[in-house]
Amino acid sequence: MRAEETMATEAPEVQVAPAVSAKPPAEMKVFAGNANPKLAQDICRCLGMALGQAEVGRFPDGETKVRILEDIRGRDVFIIQPTCPPVNDNLMELLILIDACRRASAERITAVIPYFGYARQDRKHEGRVPITAKLVANLLATAGVSRVLCMDLHSSQIQGFFDIPVDHLYAGPVMSQHLRRQNLADPVIMCPDTGGIKMANGFAKRLGAGLALMHKRRTGDSEVERAHIVGDIAGKDVVIVDDMISTAGTIVEAVRGCLEMKCRSISVLATHPVFCGRAYERLSGLPVREIAVCDTIPLKKMPENVKVAVLSVAPLLAEAIRRTHRNESVSKLFD
Repeated sequence: MRAEETMATEAPEVQVAPAVSAKPPAEMKVFAGNANPKLAQDICRCLGMALGQAEVGRFPDGETKVRILEDIRGRDVFIIQPTCPPVNDNLMELLILIDACRRASAERITAVIPYFGYARQDRKHEGRVPITAKLVANLLATAGVSRVLCMDLHSSQIQGFFDIPVDHLYAGPVMSQHLRRQNLADPVIMCPDTGGIKMANGFAKRLGAGLALMHKRRTGDSEVERAHIVGDIAGKDVVIVDDMISTAGTIVEAVRGCLEMKCRSISVLATHPVFCGRAYERLSGLPVREIAVCDTIPLKKMPENVKVAVLSVAPLLAEAIRRTHRNESVSKLFD
């Protein structure tokens, strides 16, 4: 037998390794603090799953006490907690929940923050002031969060304060759908602040409506002095759009300006109903068709003598959580 034939005969059989399937996503778990438990329950209902069991309370001296009551080792964890008033308590709950999940060996932790507090101080507008939005971003990363999912930030630049991925969601689709149901004859979207012009322009494009802008000057943290309104709103159905209603000073001045310019009707649309300071006093009896807000922040009470519509963002947040868990595109929700 020739050498070539011997080598061919004695050559070992090649073993083909079985195909390795892609690693399945880790099981998802959703937890929440005390900031907005109803929203967390609604999100879980949309996801078709139960809210994770966790004890979030207080020690006798007031310190935040957190204990995760189920196994989350290797799980994909989402923590739902807006940092709304009381801001410091809710922020600490979020940070401690993140730390508890990290120490319980969660594979990935996503902070779902429907309302991001401390967002107003996003730059040094004068000397010797902090940039607290950056500070909170650092605190979240240090606590051990893997990514952040938030909605209608006070300014988009806050995304750049994080060194981890941030998904910035918009309540626009939810609010636009509500506006379409109103069947306004001749709508004009009005932005009461130059900082929100991009948000208002997005609404105007979606609805095929006109656009107006109010220029304002702040005389204090809760006081606003209106300068003038740019745009044709006489005889039109004006929709004042903003990312939040805090002390309501801006909204009241915008409504007064619209009335002076003889508009036909006024509606107010805002994502976050912070409603602090004199907000309830100012909004009560305001001559508007309605005030529509989202449920990113729980409403403790309603302004008197004015219609308030609460729009749910739970389905939108649930879909964003589902897509994040599956490593699918979140931005396609807003294409």
